[in-house]
Amino acid sequence: MAMPSQRLAELNLKLPSVAPPVAAYVPAVRDGGLVYTSGQLPFVDGQLPQLGLVGVRGGDVSPDEAKGLARIAVLNALAAAAAVVGGIDNIERVVKLTGFVASADHGSTDERFTGQPGVINGASELLGEIFGEAGQHARSAVGVAALPLDAPVEIELIVRVRD
Repeated sequence: MAMPSQRLAELNLKLPSVAPPVAAYVPAVRDGGLVYTSGQLPFVDGQLPQLGLVGVRGGDVSPDEAKGLARIAVLNALAAAAAVVGGIDNIERVVKLTGFVASADHGSTDERFTGQPGVINGASELLGEIFGEAGQHARSAVGVAALPLDAPVEIELIVRVRD
């Protein structure tokens, strides 16, 4: 398998600049051979491309749109981890992904969004495209009432780094 930086180039992707923290934290912390990222939102050039809850009703962020936002958020998480370890090629494997989805609940059972795993697949699938087998990871996909700055998705990663 090609190095992660080569795979990014083949996918016509690049890591963005690390998003500055919006509160009292750092984007990523290394502890021994692991890097833990703070929750990363789907910022593009400092802006959130969409705001609001993910759901199936008009006015909601659609599940497909949110899946694309999860891809952006995981790139931001990778950028934060790579900044701590001197580049994405120093990331050996993805250990754990936690994805949060701001989920609509319009009151009735059939209007309550429960498709969080499908949304977070956007991030998981991209990690597989970049890292191959080393991108397979443990995962949680959690529905929440709201996320910071009204973002539809937020991603955290734990990665293992090369010695």
